[in-house]
Amino acid sequence: MKELMLGNKALARGLYEAGCCYISAYPGTPSTEVTEEAARFPEIYCEWAPNEKVAMETAYGASLAGKRSACAMKHVGINVAADPLYTMSYTGINAGLVIVVADDPGMHSSQNEQDSRHHAIAAKVPMLEPADSQEAVEMAKEAYRLSEEYDTPVMVKLCTRVSHGQSVVETGARTVPVKEYVKDIPKYVMVPDNARPRHPIVEARMERLREYAETTPLNRVEMGDRKLGIITHSTSYQYVKEVMGKDCSVLKLGMTNPLPEKLIRDFAAQVDRLVVVEELEPIIENHCRAMGLTVDAGKDVFPLIDEFSQTLLAKVLKGEEKPYVTVDDPVPVRPPVMCAGCPHRGIFYTLSKNKVTVLGDIGCYTLAAGAPLHAIEMCLCMGASIGAVHGFNKALGEEGERKTVAILGDSTFMHSGMTGLADIAYNQSNSTVIILDNSTTGMTGHQQNPTTGFNLRGEPAGKIDLEALCRAMGFRRVVVVDPYDLKECDRVINEELAAPEPSVIIARRPCTLLKTVKAQPPVKVVNENCKGCKSCMKIGCPAISMREKKAVIDPTQCTGCGVCIQMCQFDAMEQEV
Repeated sequence: MKELMLGNKALARGLYEAGCCYISAYPGTPSTEVTEEAARFPEIYCEWAPNEKVAMETAYGASLAGKRSACAMKHVGINVAADPLYTMSYTGINAGLVIVVADDPGMHSSQNEQDSRHHAIAAKVPMLEPADSQEAVEMAKEAYRLSEEYDTPVMVKLCTRVSHGQSVVETGARTVPVKEYVKDIPKYVMVPDNARPRHPIVEARMERLREYAETTPLNRVEMGDRKLGIITHSTSYQYVKEVMGKDCSVLKLGMTNPLPEKLIRDFAAQVDRLVVVEELEPIIENHCRAMGLTVDAGKDVFPLIDEFSQTLLAKVLKGEEKPYVTVDDPVPVRPPVMCAGCPHRGIFYTLSKNKVTVLGDIGCYTLAAGAPLHAIEMCLCMGASIGAVHGFNKALGEEGERKTVAILGDSTFMHSGMTGLADIAYNQSNSTVIILDNSTTGMTGHQQNPTTGFNLRGEPAGKIDLEALCRAMGFRRVVVVDPYDLKECDRVINEELAAPEPSVIIARRPCTLLKTVKAQPPVKVVNENCKGCKSCMKIGCPAISMREKKAVIDPTQCTGCGVCIQMCQFDAMEQEV
């Protein structure tokens, strides 16, 4: 049957049809839905792992046991999982192992633009890149075949436009091949004496894969006008076909590591001009130039940054200046803000009011860096806030310790925060860490994590006690505070910053968007008491605005958290009954 599917859903379908039995992942846009969709199949065990490294290691364990497995992550997650990845290339696999990674050109929801093809090249593992949902299904199945035939993990790379674009998919039946686990110490135990003989095996495997790349239908030539030949891949292929049609010939690369040579040479010999169209890094272009081919246009005309578009290609390839897609009315700018009733708002307002230096982290709370709070001064990568505050305070001493905190969410803490906290406990900086426990992984769409007590499917699961964990790691001062209580937040933050030892503050209040959270009656403005002082605007709640010099609260947005009531000195706000 045929069905319209998101790329992520299609890839999950491909994993299912290929007989995948185990998937582990950490949620991260644009990859999250791969695992969520796979979890709809009861035949596949699916879980949220604490981080991407653990996800890859557990998928490797399932592969070792003889079951086809997969792990999924966004591009920065591959950095976290690089340690097992590079050695898995040496050990190879037992049952097929697929590593799904989704890049984010344009940084729609990421802190950097990163090309995951570099990891595939450096780790010496094959990479496939679907350009639409149907290819996502087919390449997932082919990835397993390659994994088992060539004894290697296989990376399948998506990007935001493929992950979140929809196209028609023809579904097929599921087959479940299973392998027996056989003890093989020289293959799987990577001590130096075993690793040395494995490296030549990796190099020989890559040579065989290069031969495969020459003839696989994953790489295909579509001949049109021979005056222009374009080599491209992934979503760039879709832009090329939409803009150029038959006005050019195309070599579409579905396997981008290793890249073919003879196929590229033969294609180049058939066209007058050779152009390479690829987002981010010039990996295909550099490969062509290293072969001695003349590339008439590549990164000299296409940008190294941001995602491509039909408008960009039409301008570069055809000289057209007009937008490829036009919108009659300009779309108003809507900067991202924390939701009305967000439990993080009270903490950040208190930190901002006290002029505390806040070293932040990755999560929806990162939005506190924007107006009007301007309460986060650093955001690097998952869990970095804690290590950073330790180094910051060691460098500045008491000057930093009395006015600096690290802040991160419960899911981020479980992902990468614990080792930083161990560093503070072990090397004894007088640092204050604030864990924002909102009972979910908020930024990626309310996934469960090890602190929530539920698994990916919403079933009861192990629940980590944050207070007990922090105390077990050596912290005597562990305080829980309700972030809706501004006076208590103010007292606790100042008290812990003044304390002569490291401490952890847990700001605990469930995300207001969770289905289990019941909103309170909205707050209303008592107009005759409102002085128009705009104190309530300092928290940046999207439910509050000013009209005719008076505060106005939108009852359709207000969740009745009451934070604004605490800020008003003139009793101009009250809870509706």
